[in-house]
Amino acid sequence: MASSTVTSSQPDRPVRPNLVFRGLRGGRSPAEFAAAVRRAAREIGERVSCDARYIGRVESGEIRCPNYAYERVFLHMFPGRTLTDLGFAPRSSVRGRGARTAPEAPPVHPTSPPDVISETHEDCEPYDRQDLYGPQDPYGTADPHRPPGGGAPRGPYDTHDDHEESDVLRRAFMTGGGATVAAASLGPFGLTFDAAAVERPAGRAGASEASALEETVRRIRLLDDRHGADGLYRRAAAPLRAAFALLDAGTTRQTTADRLHSGAGELAISVGWLAHDSGRFDDARSHYAEALATARMTGDAGLEAHAFCNTAFLARDTGRPREAVRAAQAAQRIARPLGSDRLMSLLALREAGGWAGLADRAGCEQALVRAQALFARGRSDADPEWMTFYGEAELEGLEAQCWSVLGDWPRAARHARRAARLQDPHFTRNIALYTAELADDLARGGRPDEAAEAGMRVLDLLDQVQSSRVQAMLAGTARVLLPHRGTSEVSEFLARHGVPRQVPRQG
Repeated sequence: MASSTVTSSQPDRPVRPNLVFRGLRGGRSPAEFAAAVRRAAREIGERVSCDARYIGRVESGEIRCPNYAYERVFLHMFPGRTLTDLGFAPRSSVRGRGARTAPEAPPVHPTSPPDVISETHEDCEPYDRQDLYGPQDPYGTADPHRPPGGGAPRGPYDTHDDHEESDVLRRAFMTGGGATVAAASLGPFGLTFDAAAVERPAGRAGASEASALEETVRRIRLLDDRHGADGLYRRAAAPLRAAFALLDAGTTRQTTADRLHSGAGELAISVGWLAHDSGRFDDARSHYAEALATARMTGDAGLEAHAFCNTAFLARDTGRPREAVRAAQAAQRIARPLGSDRLMSLLALREAGGWAGLADRAGCEQALVRAQALFARGRSDADPEWMTFYGEAELEGLEAQCWSVLGDWPRAARHARRAARLQDPHFTRNIALYTAELADDLARGGRPDEAAEAGMRVLDLLDQVQSSRVQAMLAGTARVLLPHRGTSEVSEFLARHGVPRQVPRQG
């Protein structure tokens, strides 16, 4: 059998950015454009695993010519154009491959597995899309194409029902242009700008826009801490789009450009977390990939470690524990030179969560011991700003989740109780989360009355917190408690949660 790696006598050509393709993206962020590509693929029966990182590789010129599946999708999106019209190199000129004649091109519904995606000219990095973002999940334990609770399989990047809203936001944004409109688009989170920012020529972004972007990230995190993700996610789309418009606007100072790239990457992670916490896992994966691509383009190790940290957390939550371990270990390799013991502690906890998902108790315990030892070294000036949430309460809460996954309910309940007690009242969402964890651990550990009491405290907080994660945990606890509905405490909790009381039988 011939090797899949074909050498060529042609010299390597310099990589040239695909400016035509970048222009076709317009005011959409890479993640939004990737979502449009996936929608177009579904319209013609194709399956492509397009994410923000793939778009970045096309625009940078790394992918000079797409494979045949992507070719069909792009030509469907832009009727009447050829690949060269879209800025790609002719297939016959791509190094290492000859052009296939039209009759040899694969049909619209290929007989090969639809999820196997390869490019005509792209080299895989050691921790590349094939591992992190590929739909086949060679290391995970769950079927990523099947939604939780059963139902028909779906594509790995299917979104929810927010396409119409995204289109509306995109049209609204594209009616303006430049840094001024981009800055104004950050307004949904209550930010204002000075007169100089408003009067700055449209083609340039400055320090005030960078500051506004950084403040937007802080504002989103603050609102999430207090209220949870569900009410924020849709509102965060416009600021993220504006952030990438600021990058396109350009700047005269490298320090400002660095701030803009870092701010856009952190905002992508924040929006990804809002998607993650509200159950939109495919959207979260795309936003995290967008942040990772931004970090690698600019050599921002702190941003890259943050993106891998959240990717590990998402992998754990979506039943891909081995991916969680690998992403957490990658984050630790990147973060080690940064000098933050607290960051390394959190990343060790992310790794512990992956080992727990693999039912590897020894691996989990080793990572937990390492996390605790690093945490005990205290804070330092090297700690990233985004880690304000990570204190003793979060340490206890994440350890509780590990023991819960391993089925050690009493130990999990002890840590969850401690987490809820230690949490700063400012973090309302986390108090609800830890208390929901406590209720579930108590219920599964055979202490239904105490579980119902903890569940009632969570219900009291739901007026302030909108989190699908917390609600899903509480629903699971209610199912576990159903056999104990004869007790007054459990009956009251189930009634408040929306489970009808059992009607007594007539004698």
